Amino acid sequence: MSPIDHTHNPAARSWVTSANAPDGDFPIQNLPFAVFRHQGGDEAFRGGVAIGDQVIDLARVAELGCLEGLAHEAVLAGAHPYLNDLMAMGPEAARALRHGLFALLKEGADGPAVDALRGCLTPQVAVQYTVPVQVHNYTDFYTSIHHARNVGRLIRPDQPLSPNFQWLPIAYHGRASSVVVSGTDFHRPMGQALPQGASAPVYGACARLDFELEMAIYVGQGNALGEQVPLAQAEEHIFGMGLLNDWSARDHQFWEMAPLGPFLGKNFCTSVSPWVVTMDALAPYRVAAVARPSGEPQPLAYLADAANQRAGGIDVRLTVGLETAQHRQRNLPPAEITRTSFRHQYWTVAQMLTQHTVGGCNLQSGDLLGTGTISGPAPEEAGAIVELSVGGSQPLTLAGTGEQRTFLQDGDTVVLRGWCEAPGAARIGFGECRGMVLPAKS
Repeated sequence: MSPIDHTHNPAARSWVTSANAPDGDFPIQNLPFAVFRHQGGDEAFRGGVAIGDQVIDLARVAELGCLEGLAHEAVLAGAHPYLNDLMAMGPEAARALRHGLFALLKEGADGPAVDALRGCLTPQVAVQYTVPVQVHNYTDFYTSIHHARNVGRLIRPDQPLSPNFQWLPIAYHGRASSVVVSGTDFHRPMGQALPQGASAPVYGACARLDFELEMAIYVGQGNALGEQVPLAQAEEHIFGMGLLNDWSARDHQFWEMAPLGPFLGKNFCTSVSPWVVTMDALAPYRVAAVARPSGEPQPLAYLADAANQRAGGIDVRLTVGLETAQHRQRNLPPAEITRTSFRHQYWTVAQMLTQHTVGGCNLQSGDLLGTGTISGPAPEEAGAIVELSVGGSQPLTLAGTGEQRTFLQDGDTVVLRGWCEAPGAARIGFGECRGMVLPAKS
């Protein structure tokens, strides 16, 4: 796991004034990565780092030679249209770049390199983003026991958990081509569903469209085909994390998942936030992994490690906002419909990665892993509308407009936000992940 060092000092401030805002997402202790270009142009995308309300242009940093040694090599890799090459360099290179930028950005820093870096900043409001990596493979996990129980009760009231859930991190291989960056709208999917009480399915637009509050895990260094990644080394293969919305067509999904896993119910769109927060930045917010009560299944040896149990969890606070057409017309903020934390996840990020490789699967730099829906123990901490509305039987009333929802309607925008805070640590954030539902194309 990443060490805590001087870059986590909560008293550290930057000469970029906006980075010192007490509730900002991007203080000097964060320094997350994205891929961007200026709005309205056709220039190449390249890597950037957030500081306050600015983006540091890594291509420009490389051109001006602001950094040296391994940090400079990392800048060169990060200046590409995707972050895969930077991620492939491993944690030491990412850490060298983090430390190098921190030294140049801290309050009181001066010299030619600092002067050059001032010319590498662009306001975030003036840029557009794309997916931060070239996603060759996307795997979505199912690792919240609260989500599993909530959804399982709708289908199997007497046995909501599948027999394997408490023994291994369950996952399916998703569709990489339909992973999109935050702000990309999508059309309501078409497909088959079995109406209640019917004996034959019907074809049509999804009637039970849902979001899923998840986090994205980005693989750093990969592993060779046939090579397992031990649990104690798993986080050395994780570059960082972001926000992820696994949009779900529940009526299509529940019909087609017999006997195989999700297909059309999931493959039409997956949204990710533009910013990737490194594992180094997340070091102060580590917490114990979820404890298994005695008498319940305990992880098998290859998924058990004292260090992972002691600090394998991460306390990322998460919210979901729902913005309807009425909210936009009346200039109202999105209605918050859930608030929870990633610390409740039953399986840790290290256990997910180790499980992925235990059979010899070769992960590649930039591979995307979804954590699965993140739900907490309380009903208001559910990470999907199918849980919040109890399968559509209990409509949600939205703050601001008084509208009700059982599932998402056309024109609805879902906004995910995440941040970390802890005693003795600065607050850092992930930005947002948003997407709007457009009418189906029949």
